[in-house]
Amino acid sequence: MKFRRLLFLTLMLPLISVSQRITYSQPENEDSRSLDFEIIGKVSGNFLVYKNVRNRYAVSVYNNDMGLKERVNLDFMPDKTLNAEFIAYPDFSYIIYQYQKRNILHCMAAKIDGNAKKIGEPVELDTTQISIFADNKIYNMINSEDKQKIMIFKIQKKYDKFNFKTLLFNSQLQLQYTSRMQMPYDDRRDAFSDFFVDNDGTFIFAKSIKDGSRELVSKLFLFTKTPLSDQFNENELPLNKTYLDEVALKVDNVNKRYLLNSFYYNQKRGNIDGLYTAIWDKQANKLLVQNMAEFSDSMKREAKSDGSIRFAYNDFFIRNVVLKKDGGFILSAEDFSSQSRSSPWNRMDYLYGYPYISSYDYYLYSRSSDWYYYRPRNTNSLTRYYYNNIVIMNIDKDGKLVWTNVIRKDQYDDGDDNFLSYQIMNAGGELHFLFNELERRDQLISDQSIDPDGKLTRNPTLKSLDKGYQFMPRFAKQVSAKQIIVPCMYRNYICFAKIDY
Repeated sequence: MKFRRLLFLTLMLPLISVSQRITYSQPENEDSRSLDFEIIGKVSGNFLVYKNVRNRYAVSVYNNDMGLKERVNLDFMPDKTLNAEFIAYPDFSYIIYQYQKRNILHCMAAKIDGNAKKIGEPVELDTTQISIFADNKIYNMINSEDKQKIMIFKIQKKYDKFNFKTLLFNSQLQLQYTSRMQMPYDDRRDAFSDFFVDNDGTFIFAKSIKDGSRELVSKLFLFTKTPLSDQFNENELPLNKTYLDEVALKVDNVNKRYLLNSFYYNQKRGNIDGLYTAIWDKQANKLLVQNMAEFSDSMKREAKSDGSIRFAYNDFFIRNVVLKKDGGFILSAEDFSSQSRSSPWNRMDYLYGYPYISSYDYYLYSRSSDWYYYRPRNTNSLTRYYYNNIVIMNIDKDGKLVWTNVIRKDQYDDGDDNFLSYQIMNAGGELHFLFNELERRDQLISDQSIDPDGKLTRNPTLKSLDKGYQFMPRFAKQVSAKQIIVPCMYRNYICFAKIDY
């Protein structure tokens, strides 16, 4: 028996030693900390990263050892391209970009292979004529989970109305249907969630209505538009005299359901009391579940160890919703706040200080979206950012709270929060939470994982400064079942690390 046990441990040692392997790219001369970048994904075995240096656009192609194969200039993109978005497939990627020429906005699509070489010529998806004072970032792209549906939509505000135009494409960028719709919009009272298109091509979003610009949400609506429809299907979700915070929407394509989550308040000017969950059945077109899970005193003590437990969740924000096959989900929320000499911290200012959805670039302002698109901040040394504990909640298919757990962390920085917060690596059987941790003056990247039963495991710490690299986990992107790309800072240059699990 002892021999068998020793043999088993001997066989397991190599597996344990290589369970997490980090491979770094070498920094490029042009990639200073002012670089704009987006991790596109893994295409034909290579890792593609889009880079924008002073309106010069390129894609860096890295091999499996993160060696730079080539930096390909995107010469087809005009100077001062307004924005670029990406959809990565196994053997190619689309680049959806927009630019302005005189008073015409052009929404374009280009196709590149795994070596970032252009396939064919860019195609024009849509154009819009605008006035000289109009917003010029009006196009946004979303795609379905299976990437078989791509939607380009634009929103233009006119006379207190939002004018929507949606263009639904298949994975070959063949136009399937175009719709135009209107909706009343009050920028003092209305807020939109993220926008989604499901695997069937249905357009989905939630609209929240507040009593005033600095008030809580008192009304909630779910809007859907089927692929061949020219109007929204509007459904109000009754809140029963409770008030909501920011609403996070998620599409469950497997079970044909839409999930809406928010922290709720029992009083208009009270404290966060629990988690609101609504589940909409797409096929039956009805509200299937509406539940309010009240946070117990013990949950509040666990979430935040200092201060009164009444205020325990007041600085928490929903960050991620990870679906389970049975219709349930794992929700994570993070304790975030900031401190400035010029103005005190206020949750309403953070959420609604500027329009949560404007007529342009809604994705930049979306708090619940994935943070994979890096934008350098204008550093303000007067502001200190705090990113503390992570609360993890397991919600079953009926919207009931099954278990909770807390990952404890204490992060802060002055003028720059690019190295704070966390990212999730979904390894299938468990979720890995990656974040920076200061230990004995060394910056380490912590890896804590949670299994389906809520058991939290502190894995061996990844030493992010062994070679002078400082990780930015919040901008990381999972590129395969067992790989994640994490941007890093090395001697004031941005480079990238691949972590293999």
